[in-house]
Amino acid sequence: MKLCLLPLLAAIASAAPVITVTRDVRYAESAHPRHVLDIHAPAGAKDLPVVFWIHGGGWQAGDKGDVKLKPQMFTERGFVFVSTNYRLLPHVPMGDIIRDVAQAFAWMHANIARHGGDPRRVIVAGHSAGAQLAALLCTDEKYLRAHGLSFAPIKGCIPVDGDTFDIPAIIEVAETRARVHRLPMPSYGHRKKFGDDPALHHDFSAVTHVAKDRGIPPFLILFVVGHPDTTAQAQRFNAVLKAASVPVRLFGARDTDHVRLNDNLGVSGDPATAALWEFVNSVVK
Repeated sequence: MKLCLLPLLAAIASAAPVITVTRDVRYAESAHPRHVLDIHAPAGAKDLPVVFWIHGGGWQAGDKGDVKLKPQMFTERGFVFVSTNYRLLPHVPMGDIIRDVAQAFAWMHANIARHGGDPRRVIVAGHSAGAQLAALLCTDEKYLRAHGLSFAPIKGCIPVDGDTFDIPAIIEVAETRARVHRLPMPSYGHRKKFGDDPALHHDFSAVTHVAKDRGIPPFLILFVVGHPDTTAQAQRFNAVLKAASVPVRLFGARDTDHVRLNDNLGVSGDPATAALWEFVNSVVK
């Protein structure tokens, strides 16, 4: 019986794409253990579009390796997939986190051709806290300009179930909810995480920086239908982008939750995955 299966197993193995994974690539001169990224590329890749992925974890946790099916999903379709780490709260302030992400992007842009990627065609994406970081990187150009870059290489942005595109709004909602229900205020909620300063809350909000004719890339905003905070934030961000004539698509996923929406990207038959590919195919030529 085993001998009969050998040709079939050999055919399956030969059909599976060969992926080259380069882990813990240092993107900064510092020796900090979080200043590293991973690169997943099809063997023999050349001039392939790139996905730059930013993990979630409340800006306090998470890792570049927690990507589930995404590397397989993207490399099988002819993309190079890059997943980055960044320093975390409370060890560094929020400004250092977004600057880490921008530095990782700049390293990727300068070096990805050696790994088969095309630095002129990049999709920026992230989940939860990574959604906020992705959206900010793609709306506030100052972080890229610090590295001599612009929005030009970014062909699309996909924030996945973020609740902090408008930080003053989520602070007000959370604190009002606690107050009316006579619950304790969060000891380390968004107010503290984003610097306990209204000016910082405003500046770290993607909605603040959206305006016409700034070269802001198209957006696909994925969110969980029924989650009051991410739904409201997705709708708010969508409205601001539309008002500035930035191309935007909104997709609300049903029968899922904050974690499964992200983990299931790449699963066959997953509606959010289908929406993702429809968007990606429209913006990456």
